[in-house]
Amino acid sequence: MPGKRISDLQVIKYKELRGKHSQEVAAAKSGVSVASARRIESAGLLPSQKPARSWRTRADPLDDVWLTEVVPMLESAPSLMAVTVLEELQLRYPERFDGAVLRTLQRRVRQWRAEYGGEREVFFAQEHPPGRLGLSDFTVCDELSITIAGDALPHRLYQFAFAHSGWRHACIVLSGESFQALANGLQEALWMAGGVPEEHRTDSLSAAFNNLAEREELTARYRELCAHYGLRASRNNPGVSHENGSIEARQASLKTALDQSLLLRGTREFANLECYGQFVADTVRRLNARCARSWEVERASLRPLPARRTADFEEVDARVSKFGLISVKASHYSVPSRLIGHRLKVRVYSAHLEAWLGGVKVFECERLRGSVQNKHPKRIDWRHMMPSLRRKPGAFARWVLRDAMFPRSEYAQTWQRISERLSERDACRLMVSVLDLADRANVVAELAVVLDALRERNELPDIEVLRAQFAPRPMVMPFVQVELPTTAVYDVLLEAA
Repeated sequence: MPGKRISDLQVIKYKELRGKHSQEVAAAKSGVSVASARRIESAGLLPSQKPARSWRTRADPLDDVWLTEVVPMLESAPSLMAVTVLEELQLRYPERFDGAVLRTLQRRVRQWRAEYGGEREVFFAQEHPPGRLGLSDFTVCDELSITIAGDALPHRLYQFAFAHSGWRHACIVLSGESFQALANGLQEALWMAGGVPEEHRTDSLSAAFNNLAEREELTARYRELCAHYGLRASRNNPGVSHENGSIEARQASLKTALDQSLLLRGTREFANLECYGQFVADTVRRLNARCARSWEVERASLRPLPARRTADFEEVDARVSKFGLISVKASHYSVPSRLIGHRLKVRVYSAHLEAWLGGVKVFECERLRGSVQNKHPKRIDWRHMMPSLRRKPGAFARWVLRDAMFPRSEYAQTWQRISERLSERDACRLMVSVLDLADRANVVAELAVVLDALRERNELPDIEVLRAQFAPRPMVMPFVQVELPTTAVYDVLLEAA
C-alpha cells in the first residue's frame, strides 16, 4: 500500500505464494504491488536486513540554519511551534524559505524534542472500585438555547456521577455554583441512588473549599454536609481539570445527549421550568440505562444513607421594613404588610426562599438572581400593597417601587396613558381602582386583555363599566317540584305481594 513499508512477513508470504500462483496473484494476496514484487524477487535480503540509507535524495533546506539559529530558538523557548519558527526564518531570510519547508521543519522539531526536549507529563490511568468515588460538577448550558414561554433560560446543570459505573444524576441550577445548589443536588443524587460512596470529589468550588487559605480547608457548611453523610471530601488540583476527568467527560456527553434529544423533539421551547426539568430527567434516565449492569454492582457496594436529609439551605435574618420589604442576598422582596416590624428567619434555597416567624412559615417565593445590569433586583407583589394603596391612592404617582409592582405589562401601559391624560389625583384613583378590581375579582389576565383592547382604541378605562363587566354573576338556582305519592299506593303494593 502507498506510504507503508513492506514488512518481512509480507515478503515471506509472497515467496510462499509465488510457487503456487502468478506474480500478480501472489502480490495481491501479500498486499504489495507488482513493481514491489519484482524488487522482492531480485533482492536477496528481507527488508529488516537491508542496511540503512546513508545518503540524502535532495539537499537539506535547513542545513545552514538548523544548528546556528533554529536550535538556539528551541532551547530558549522549548514550546515554540514549527510554524512560528518558520515565520521567524522568513523574516530573517526573505524569499528563501517558502511554505513547502514547514513539513520538514515540523519533523526536525519533533525529533529534536524527542532527543533533547524537557520531560513531559505522564497520565496515570486509575482504577475505581465500586462504591468508592462520587464526583460533582457544574456546567453552563446556555449553548443549548433553551427558552421558557418565549424567554431565554440562562442556566447551569449540576451533575453527580459514580466513577465506577457511570450512573449519574443531573438537575437544573438557575443560580451560580452556590452551596445551596451543591447541597441540594448532591442530596438528591444520594437519595435517588439509595446509598453513599466513600469519597466525594469536586473541583475548587468556593462553596466547598476556602480557596483563599494557604492550605486546603473546607468551608464549615460543606464540612457539616460531608460529615452528615460520612463522605470524605477531596478536590482536584486547581487548573488541572483532567484529574476530575470522570465527571468532565460526562458533562460533555450529557450536553450532547440533551442537544440530540432537542433535535428529535423539534423545538427548544418549554411551557415552564418543570417541563424542562422533566426533559432533563428523561434524558439522564436513558443515559443511565446504558450502564445498568455495572450500576447493579456499584449499588450493592454503597454505604447506607443516614436517617434523614440535612439542611440544603442557608438561613439569614431579615427585618421587615416600614416599606413592607425584606432584603436577602442583595435582592428585595415585598411581604404581607402584617409582618412589618418583625424579624424573620429566611431560608435561602437554590431556587426559592422561605420566611419563618416563630416556627411558622409565613411567606414563600421564587428566589431572584442579580445580573450585571441589575445588581439589586426587586420582587414586589402588588397584592401585598393593595390594602394600603386603597387608603392612600395619592401615593401611587411618586411611589419609588411603582414600576416594579405591575402584575402585567398591560397595566403599566394603562398607567402611562392615564397619567398623561388625567390629573395626578384622578389618575392615581383610577389606577388603584383598576388594580383593586383585579385583586378582588381575581381577574388579572382577563382584565389585562380588556385594557389592551382599550389601548388599541386609544380609550381610557371606565371603572364603573369594568366593575359591571367583571361583577360576579348571580347564581340561578333551578326550581325543583317534588310530588309525594299517596299512601294508598303502598297498600296496593302490599296486596300484590
